Parts: sequence; C-alpha cells; structure tokens
Amino acid sequence: MVENSGQITVYTDYVCPFCYLGRQSLEECQETRDRDLEIDWQPFDLRSQKRGPDGEIDHSVDDGKDEAYFDQVRQNVARLKEEYDADEMLDLDDLPENVDSFEAQVASFYVNEKYPEQWLAFDEAIFEALWIEGQDIGDVDVLAAIADECGLDGGEIRTAVADEQLRDRLRDQFAEAQQNGVTGVPTFVYDGYGARGAVPPEQLERLVEGT
Repeated sequence: MVENSGQITVYTDYVCPFCYLGRQSLEECQETRDRDLEIDWQPFDLRSQKRGPDGEIDHSVDDGKDEAYFDQVRQNVARLKEEYDADEMLDLDDLPENVDSFEAQVASFYVNEKYPEQWLAFDEAIFEALWIEGQDIGDVDVLAAIADECGLDGGEIRTAVADEQLRDRLRDQFAEAQQNGVTGVPTFVYDGYGARGAVPPEQLERLVEGT
C-alpha cells in the first residue's frame, strides 16, 4: 500500500458523463492508498457559452457538437462503463431532457462551504441521482430531497439555491476555473500537474506519485 496523503483538485460538472466515470476511477485509485486523497472540488459549467443573459441554457446555440460528436461520446462512455465496472450508469439517452446542473452546483457549493464534512456524501448523491436514478438534478425539489437523505436540511438547500449572491459567487468560480486554464472536465490537478478526462486509476496514481 502507498503510504502518503494529500489533496487532489477536481473540476467537474454533474451533467458530464466523464465526470461520473472519472470519480469511479478516482475511487479505484483511492483503494491503493492507506489514506484517501482529500477532494478539493471545483465547479465548472460546461455550457456557459450557451447561457443567455437570464442564465438559462439556449439549446439553439451552435456549439459545434453535432450528432457525430454525441455518437462518439456514447461509444466512449460505453467503453469506460465496462472498464470501470459502472454498469449501473444510465445511458445519455435515458437522462431527463435538457437537464441543467447549475442549481445542483449552487447547492453543492453551499454545502462545501457550510458543511464540508458532509459535502462528499452530498456530492456523490447528486451524481447518483442523475446517472443512476435518472432524476432531474435541476429541480430544487430533487436537491432538497437529496439533502434530507444526506442528513442536511432540505429547506436550507432551497434557500441557498435561490440566493443570488451565492449564484453570482458560483459564476465567479466558473470564470476562475477558465482563467486557470481549465477547458473541459473532469480535470484533475495535483501539485501543479494535471490530467483531463476520465483517465484510468493508474494514470491518477502516476499523477499523484509524480512518476
């Protein structure tokens, strides 16, 4: 077993299938260690360029991702599901239509600040709600129910999601991620070095060990 500890920064967006798969890879990497790496979660908005002035996603905006692109994504997801033993993961076509992760990220941002010891369970529950149960994580009722299941106050999460100052701070976090050179997710950063994508556990181990 590797005898070391530390913190790994992970940039994610809950609607990204590779972020879910990347976390499965990180969990496998954790199994090789005596102490888990602490996750320094950093939010990222994959669809920031498609948001209008009101913050809503404009699905008519051409982002260059055509059907051929999504076919390739489906193939890559299917391959990684098998590789990471993630058969429980839903296919992209089984997700709620036009699900938006912004509210979920606001909720997670709040919990990470106010209740850091409960954040990881909340974070994992959001991923599972979308990618295993097919729930719409853009629905505040869903987020409140997830919070209650994690021992948090669902009503408090409702208030947090509606807080405009908190929402603005989250947007600042998105901008900071881009300023730091993050262009896609998941992105893993450790000691100044990075890896992007749902990379295998062995690559994450090399990232952390500097080999």
